Amino acid sequence: MAQDTRPMVEGKFLEYLDKPLVREENTICYGDLNEKCILILEIMSYKEVDGKQLPGDILIQVIDSKDPTKIIKQGMKKGLHDAFSIGLVWLEMALK
Repeated sequence: MAQDTRPMVEGKFLEYLDKPLVREENTICYGDLNEKCILILEIMSYKEVDGKQLPGDILIQVIDSKDPTKIIKQGMKKGLHDAFSIGLVWLEMALK
């Protein structure tokens, strides 16, 4: 088995339930890369509410942390809260 040569990212991250939660533009990653899989939320669209842009359609993916092209489970939800909630359940099930 080949050794992972990717550089470690230094610094502190926002954590939720003792796992890193990182956002870059329209992509939100949640989970520990040392575990079997992680959760990816991709914001596909925005909606305007009271003059503010809020995430609309969210693509939910639980992916293999060693091979990001391997999708374990995938779906769509409207709204970040619903997408993150179902994603947490899927991730927990995949890690068992």
